[in-house]
Amino acid sequence: MDGFGKPVTERWVTLGRITGVHGVRGWVRVQSFTRPAENIFSYGPWLIRGVELARLDYRASGRGFIVQLKGIEDREIAEELVGEEVQIERSSLPEPAEGEYYWADLLGMQVVTTEEIVLGQVDRLLETGAQDVLVVKAGSREHLLPFVQGPIVKSVDLPARRIEVDWELEEEG
Repeated sequence: MDGFGKPVTERWVTLGRITGVHGVRGWVRVQSFTRPAENIFSYGPWLIRGVELARLDYRASGRGFIVQLKGIEDREIAEELVGEEVQIERSSLPEPAEGEYYWADLLGMQVVTTEEIVLGQVDRLLETGAQDVLVVKAGSREHLLPFVQGPIVKSVDLPARRIEVDWELEEEG
């Protein structure tokens, strides 16, 4: 799985976020949602606020990257981009291998148990190191389900926007 953020629109997928500025010449700090993190630079062109912005240069910095974007030449302009998502055209992504999914494709999918109990919708995913975790929400209730295909995740039906899981609900008490 690669990348997460807002659910996939017809055209765009979020690969990262601008988290701050660096220096006075318009460089921005970017947090990558891809794995490995450097893969964010394998895709392009980048769209920020729906506008294509070419990358002129980048380098690793702390837990992210600092990036120079074409046309962003001073700190004030760069500050206006803080919080914006780094997106690409969906068609720029390669098709995932069989049994692999982009996080963005899973967002918003309905999650049901093998007994047809609706648990809710995928709100976000967490990377824990051991395995990815689906955060499934239904109203104020939240379920954390390890994304382990086979024992837990029985099927992912992208066209139907449905994930079937073998999961026991906790008793409320």
